[in-house]
Amino acid sequence: MRWVGHIGGHTIAKWRSLRYLLAVAWGVLVVAVKPRHWRRTVRNVLARQILFTGYDATRFVSLIAFMVGISIVVQAQVGLTAVGQSQLLGPILVAVVIREVGPLLTNFVVIGRSGTAIATELGNMKVSGEVHMLDAQGLDPFVYLVMTRVLGVAVSVFCLTVIFVAVSFVSGFFIGALLGVTPMDPLRFIDTVLGALTKSDVLNLLIKTFVPGILTGVICCTEGLGVGTATTEVPQAATRGVVRSITALFVTSAIVSVVTYL
Repeated sequence: MRWVGHIGGHTIAKWRSLRYLLAVAWGVLVVAVKPRHWRRTVRNVLARQILFTGYDATRFVSLIAFMVGISIVVQAQVGLTAVGQSQLLGPILVAVVIREVGPLLTNFVVIGRSGTAIATELGNMKVSGEVHMLDAQGLDPFVYLVMTRVLGVAVSVFCLTVIFVAVSFVSGFFIGALLGVTPMDPLRFIDTVLGALTKSDVLNLLIKTFVPGILTGVICCTEGLGVGTATTEVPQAATRGVVRSITALFVTSAIVSVVTYL
C-alpha cells in the first residue's frame, strides 16, 4: 500500500500548491481594486512591467503572427477555394486563430520572455535581501513586487493577443492576394471573419489571455520569492516557474474550450 500513500501525498501536495496560487491571485485582485495601494512608485513599476512584457515583445509577436498568417490563413483560403467552400473561411479562421493559436502562442512568448525574467529578478532580490529592505522602507513587497507584475503580465498578454490576431489576418489576406488565392475583397474578408465571431469567442479570448496571464505572473513571482539564500536556487526557480506556467496555460486552455464550446 506504499504506492497508494505516495499517490495520495503527491495529490494533497499539488492541491495545496494550487490553493496557494489561487489565494495569491485572489489577493492580487482584491488589493488592486483599492486606490490606496496605487502610489506613484507602484504605478511606475506597473508601467515598466507593461513596457517590458508588452511593448518590447510587440515586434517578435508580430513576426510570429505574420508567419502564422502565411501558414494558416493562406492555406485556409487555398483549401476552401479549391473545394468551393469559401463561406467557411471566417468560421475556420475564428476557430483556429482567435480561439486557440493566438492566445497559446502569445502566452508562450510572454512566459519565455517575461516569466523567466520575473522569477530570476525576484529570486536575486530575495537572495540579496532587497525584499526585506523594501519592507523596512515601508513598501509592501506584495503590492510593489507581486501585484504590479501579475497585472502587467495579464494586461500585456491580452494586448499582444489582439495584435497577434490582427497581424495574422492582415498578413494572411494580403499574402493570399499577392499569390492570387484570395477569393474576396478586403471588406468581404473582414465581414466574413466578424460575422463568424460570437460572444462565446470573445469570452474565450478574454479568459484565455487574462487568466493564464495572471497565473503566469503569480507562479513566477511565488517561485522567485520562494528561493532561500543560495544563488544556485534562482535558475531552478526560473525553470520551475516556466514549466508550471506552461502547464497552467494548457490546463486553462483545455478547460475553457470544453466549457465554452462543448
